Amino acid sequence: MSKRILKNDFLEIEYLTDSLHIVGLYCAGKPNLMADASSLPPIPTPYGDFHFHGGHRLWHSPEAMPRTYIPDKGELKLTDRTNGVTLESPTGPGTGIRKRIDVQLATDKPSATLTHTLTNDGLWPVELAPWAITQFRLGGTVILPMPVGNVDAAGLLPNRQFSVWPYTRINDPRLKLGDQFTLFQADALLPPFKIGYFNSHGWMAYWVDGILFRKTFEVHSGVSHPDNNSNAELYCNDKFVELESLAPLKILYPGASITHLETWDIFYGLDSLPKEIYELLSIP
Repeated sequence: MSKRILKNDFLEIEYLTDSLHIVGLYCAGKPNLMADASSLPPIPTPYGDFHFHGGHRLWHSPEAMPRTYIPDKGELKLTDRTNGVTLESPTGPGTGIRKRIDVQLATDKPSATLTHTLTNDGLWPVELAPWAITQFRLGGTVILPMPVGNVDAAGLLPNRQFSVWPYTRINDPRLKLGDQFTLFQADALLPPFKIGYFNSHGWMAYWVDGILFRKTFEVHSGVSHPDNNSNAELYCNDKFVELESLAPLKILYPGASITHLETWDIFYGLDSLPKEIYELLSIP
């Protein structure tokens, strides 16, 4: 398994050259923020074994077997750019979908922009949504901003909902529901936990070891998203925790592409979660 590193004065991003995975995120002299899932057993599919390397990956939703778990293997097409790199996988067998991640580091702060692209190299249209998944090591706190305010002038209509997976315990002790923020303590417990919702704020965050990671993404209102209209999802098991963002569902015709943009911002030297951190996270 070959790796390379993209870095500047603030961040180091480590990626594989033979599988479309970013496996390392380093800053402020701290250990890797991302989870190492390389010891997990592979998932067998008719197209070969899918391996969880950990870190960041690009999938397309809705999740299905075996489509979602077709291995991202084969030598990547790598293109170096100033302060950035493009990682492009071969066309996926069975799906005809080709994946690409463009990583661009900021020059003046610990920040990176990731553009995720899916291209349909197949012969028929496919309905899908780009799905960007980032796995972190356990021990921290996930911060999910909640929808606030009225949907209608009289305040009679609901303004939030959760999608809940069948293995999720509603009374999971790691979950703390709040009106402005929902917090989740990423401890190693089973069964796994997963929820999704429509995140109108366009950001999610994870605080661990004095470092705050925030991913932001574009919000598309009034269009359909996967998983009961979820554009943000949280998953946690006894090995790692995931922050996931999703673009809207789209029918992707042969030869066409769709993109999904994330921005990663890192804040460090934060040894607790006071109110000031919530203010820091807020995006105008």
